[in-house]
Amino acid sequence: MTKTANSGALATAAEQPDRRLRVVLITGMSGAGRSSALKALEDIGYEAVDNLPLSLLASLVASTVGTERSLAIGIDIRTRDFGVESILQELDALMRDPGTDVQLLFLDCEDDTLRLRYSETRRRHPLAGDRPLMDGIHHERRLVSPLRARADLVIDTTGLTQNDLRRKLGQQYAIGAETSFTLFLVSFAYRNGVPRESDLVFDVRFLDNPHYKADLRPLTGLDPDVAGFIARDPGFTGFFGGLTGLLAPLLPRFRNEGKSYLTISVGCTGGQHRSVYVAERLARWLRDQGEQVSVTHRELMPQPPKSAPDADH
Repeated sequence: MTKTANSGALATAAEQPDRRLRVVLITGMSGAGRSSALKALEDIGYEAVDNLPLSLLASLVASTVGTERSLAIGIDIRTRDFGVESILQELDALMRDPGTDVQLLFLDCEDDTLRLRYSETRRRHPLAGDRPLMDGIHHERRLVSPLRARADLVIDTTGLTQNDLRRKLGQQYAIGAETSFTLFLVSFAYRNGVPRESDLVFDVRFLDNPHYKADLRPLTGLDPDVAGFIARDPGFTGFFGGLTGLLAPLLPRFRNEGKSYLTISVGCTGGQHRSVYVAERLARWLRDQGEQVSVTHRELMPQPPKSAPDADH
């Protein structure tokens, strides 16, 4: 009887929703969009707190455990008593608390875009002092690199609009949804650089290029004619089978390591045809495996002004 009662209790507990306090710590490069991220999370129901002194972090979280609220907390080099080791220690302490679900979000951005954002707003970089702006940016990047390495999610805001950022955050941090393993697929052009947030990168420039077919050149990998052309490449079937064969055993290992996301980037020369088709085909296969997938075609997106998503923080 005891065994049956315990089994029933365990089953009932397993069916209960996750009651842990959701805490998203937002950090990253100054100018990469922390204020925009905090606003986006506030709009979907988080209590947003910016530049909270680290010495008050544990108290704030402790006072919120057991409530119906979720916290989004901005921390960067302007935060009082900021220190990378201190942040990591606080993060470890919060993660040991069974009442909290803590996620570290790191916002990144290319140096040239950060420089332009600061130039447009005429704001001084907090680490530049009387030195050139780029010195401050480079110094900060070295300083916060351990936080980027530790992050549960890295978002590069270089080519993102405010709506793009809101969509990504909404997918990952929706209140009431359990934090899940999400796959981000990105198609890109090598001539414009490999996406900074990439975990795995696959080069498909060896496939037949629709660019050299006059009737296919103005189309993209989303068009059936282009898709058919690439799929008929004699090397495609073997390549795609090898790609899925590689990913199939890797994804459970990444998930078991505790990663909440994985970014897979697929590149070709112009980012219009081959990479787009392969990313879409791979997304379809991953969804058939039951994975949660988000797809972005970087070179097909309207290019936002360099100051997006925000130029202040």
